[in-house]
Amino acid sequence: TGKGEVRRYKIGDKNGILVAGGNGTGAGLNQFNWPTFIFVDQQQSVYVSDSWNHRVMKWDKDAKEGIVVAGGKGYGNALAQLQYPNGLFVDTLGTIYVADSWNHRVMRWTQGVKQGTVIVGGNGQEEGATQLDWCV
Repeated sequence: TGKGEVRRYKIGDKNGILVAGGNGTGAGLNQFNWPTFIFVDQQQSVYVSDSWNHRVMKWDKDAKEGIVVAGGKGYGNALAQLQYPNGLFVDTLGTIYVADSWNHRVMRWTQGVKQGTVIVGGNGQEEGATQLDWCV
C-alpha cells in the first residue's frame, strides 16, 4: 500500500506485474492513497478501494489510469461520498457494494450513478439492529 500500486503475481514470481497505480501516492486517476481491498471481475477489470482518497477506482485490463466508480467527492457522509472505504464486491451486472468504514454503512452503487444507496447501517456507530460498528 505504501507504493500506491496493485500487482498481479504468479506462483513463484517475485516481482509481479503492475496492473493499477504505480505512479506514487496521490489523488490522480493513475494514483492511489492507501489502497486497501481489490476485486477482479470476469473481464479482468480491477476495482480498488482507494481508502485515503475516499473512492473506489476501476481499472480496465491494460489501462494506464482508472475511473472513479464510487465516492471521490471528498471525505463525508453524503450519498455521493465515502469515508475510508474498505471491503468491496462487484456483481455480474457491475453493481458495486462497498464497506464505507467510517460512515458505518454498506453502500450499493449501480453503473453510471453519481451517488450510492445505503443498504445496511448508516445510523451511527453502535450495536443496534440498524447500526454497524466499523465495517470492513
